Amino acid sequence: MAIAPVTPHVTRANDFSVFEELESDVRIYCRKFPVVFHRAKGAEMYAEDGRTFIDFFCGAGTLNYGHNNEYIKRRVTDYLTGDGLMHGLDMHTVAKRDFLSTFAEIVLGPRDLDVKVQFCGPTGTDAVEAALKLARKVTGRTGFFAFTGAYHGMSRGSLGVTGGLRARRAGGVTGQDVTFVPFEEGPLGSFDSISLIERLLDDPSSGVARPAAVIVEPMQMEGGMYPASPQWLRRLREVTERYGVLLILDEIQAGCGRTGTFFCFEQAGITPDIVTVSKSIGGYGLPLSLTLLRRDLDVWEPGEHTGTFRGNQLAFVAATAACELWQQTQFNTDRAVAAHRLQRFREEVVRACPGVDVRGLGMALGIDLGRDGGSGRAERVQRYAFDHGVVVELCGRHDEVVKVLPPLNIDIPRLDRGLRVLRDALDAA
Repeated sequence: MAIAPVTPHVTRANDFSVFEELESDVRIYCRKFPVVFHRAKGAEMYAEDGRTFIDFFCGAGTLNYGHNNEYIKRRVTDYLTGDGLMHGLDMHTVAKRDFLSTFAEIVLGPRDLDVKVQFCGPTGTDAVEAALKLARKVTGRTGFFAFTGAYHGMSRGSLGVTGGLRARRAGGVTGQDVTFVPFEEGPLGSFDSISLIERLLDDPSSGVARPAAVIVEPMQMEGGMYPASPQWLRRLREVTERYGVLLILDEIQAGCGRTGTFFCFEQAGITPDIVTVSKSIGGYGLPLSLTLLRRDLDVWEPGEHTGTFRGNQLAFVAATAACELWQQTQFNTDRAVAAHRLQRFREEVVRACPGVDVRGLGMALGIDLGRDGGSGRAERVQRYAFDHGVVVELCGRHDEVVKVLPPLNIDIPRLDRGLRVLRDALDAA
């Protein structure tokens, strides 16, 4: 019996039909950037239809070193061709040993961070969940202080300390035992939140018990690109120490060099009790999530907190190579030059666009259009940028802030081209 030949499926460029038919409606970025991407290099992404885009989004801060960084890629491909172990749970492996040794030498040691490293995997919210769970176990207390505008992840515990009501409602999360305090800066202006925390802790009738920990982002990224001042973070550290409350710094998006130093909090000269790290720690866009904890806080019993993908060996390899970049003169020169250029752009926008607030640190910039057209204008800026070859995301309470996150080591000609498109987009919108 003859078998009928199989007709090959022909896919047209930018054919979205399979995504629309099979993928959940929860997807978001593909709606903002309606194109099918198929490869990327450095600061550029290439679409199936032949268009090229400068990437000012970087996987929401996951690709600080750009797409397919050559130094990291060689290490990854060598490991693959050598049949390196790909999954190891929490077993001892060469890849994990290399990462821990390199991370300690290049990142932890120079910053006097005497910590234990917990591998949570695979994503940032897992690191936050581990940090919250550990804080409760160590202190015997259940509550937390968190901040308005905060974003810590989409799993249940992380949502509990996240400020966005839309995300909390979707997860069915109530206030639980979390006390929210206004962040130092926000859409409604500045606020003396440290004095409020002191007042709540000093007053036996405040209705707020002493928490297990305070969790804070040193720079609120999703909340609207609000950096905490060094003075504010130092006051927060002093208060938490005085009251015996743990301080958790969420460096998942602000860390790994995004704000100028490897950890954003080091600009304040403080030492947190627990630090959560993910996104670009994986080096190559590979899932990796760490909770760094003060040594005396490591009270876990074996197997008390686990995760199937906490042993992502390929991510260990990429993360080791990414750490090594920080010892290379060219990489450090490139990121310093790029950060200086982005700062100049910030000044240019402030001069040219009265009423527009521009905030940021290092290679993270937020153009706040809340007082000048709000989310409508920000969306028009985003659409114009995409139509002219730049991918950029929005953030803030109402998506009113244009969030600019180029690769740390982007070359200046591409950075300038992308920034010109943003300037034109601000004018056109």
